[in-house]
Amino acid sequence: MVLEADRIAAGVTGHTTAKVSALHGRVYSGLVRTRGAEGARLYARSQRDAAEQTAAVAAELAVDCDLERRPAFTYVTDPAGADALREEAEAARAAGLPAVFTTDTGLPFPVAGAVRLDDQAQFHPRAFLLALARDLEERGVRVHEHTRVTGLTEGEPCRLTLENGHTVTARDVVVATHYPVFDRGGQFARMSVHRELVVAAPVPAASDPHGMYITEENGTRSVRTAPHGDGRRLLIVTGESFTPGTGDVPARYERLADWTLRTFPGATGISHRWAAQDADPTDTVPLVGRLHPGARHAYLATGFGGWGMSGGFMAGRLLAARLTGGTLPWQDLYDPTRLWDAVREAPALLKHQARTGKHWLGDRLRTPRVESADAIPPGTGAVVRVDGARCAVYRDDDGTVHAVSARCTHLGCLVSFNAAETTWECPCHGSRFGIDGQVLQGPATRPLEPRDIDTA
Repeated sequence: MVLEADRIAAGVTGHTTAKVSALHGRVYSGLVRTRGAEGARLYARSQRDAAEQTAAVAAELAVDCDLERRPAFTYVTDPAGADALREEAEAARAAGLPAVFTTDTGLPFPVAGAVRLDDQAQFHPRAFLLALARDLEERGVRVHEHTRVTGLTEGEPCRLTLENGHTVTARDVVVATHYPVFDRGGQFARMSVHRELVVAAPVPAASDPHGMYITEENGTRSVRTAPHGDGRRLLIVTGESFTPGTGDVPARYERLADWTLRTFPGATGISHRWAAQDADPTDTVPLVGRLHPGARHAYLATGFGGWGMSGGFMAGRLLAARLTGGTLPWQDLYDPTRLWDAVREAPALLKHQARTGKHWLGDRLRTPRVESADAIPPGTGAVVRVDGARCAVYRDDDGTVHAVSARCTHLGCLVSFNAAETTWECPCHGSRFGIDGQVLQGPATRPLEPRDIDTA
């Protein structure tokens, strides 16, 4: 049984650019240092296996999901970063991948260096997942949408409490909610959340860069194309990585759109834009396995760090093996209960905790930028103080005011307004809410409480 809080394939996965690759930025050189050569080899094997299994399932289901084989590139334009990519290419080769260092790409600008891995894949994620869901239902799996889980009691069997008051019992439970809604093993302390914007523009087929590209420069830039019809391709560009609830999101969209139109001459206008969110583990390795050290029937899959297509398929295969009494060679690598490396992981963990603490305490001490709800223009929102309490107030275009508590129902951080997506967002752990306070994205499971305020 699948219990989905909203609609399947409509959340993070529905907004992904769907690169299915074993080349994940500069992961292998880092893994050699933190997990050793064997850890890097297991990571490469598991991710390559996931990519191949994704293609195999698409073929088995005969689903039209625009699956295309393309090379994947991690690149830099700054010569100062070329040596790091040479190291990454060498580490990826040592891990068993046929990766090469090159300066020859299909991009319309020169690069100082790139790691290339051929025969990777890209596809339409919703088309693939909806076909997979239909196949599962034909096999007896029940999919319940608009069914939010709010509680988990572990035992034999486990018991799930639903938002509507019903309960579900099951021998085994997998918490696969992107960011976990239950923290039984300290995962909140080991993961940070980032949000990235996406723009798309039709381009002539001759302008197709014929590959999947990513760089950490300029706040991340990720590029791929997809079929668009009429002899054109849809250029999809991702970037402007930021913590939810921070920064000027409309300005970030403008920067990303400007970079896209300046960089790709065939792109004459932006046709689509959206955003996606990812959870990053402090040691860069996803958490897939037991929910906590004492768990016997509760499992977790999270922390894919922007590579949820290959990571999600890897997690499915790993957990399926565990639930049926089997094991895969990389089980221990991804185990959420693994001991953290105090020397190598501590800086990232402390940085994450400092940022969370800054928002939890600092946002409370900061004077609201808007003095009262009356000062909020139509079509915008702001956190204001009302009778000593912080309220998240949005005034729609006709002047109607919507007011809810500004305290995130997850752990109490104060939300901020995202003007580009008309949402309230928590900068601590990434929960997102509509202007009416309803949960759009966890880990929060309860809506923001409504508030009655007087306005002029």
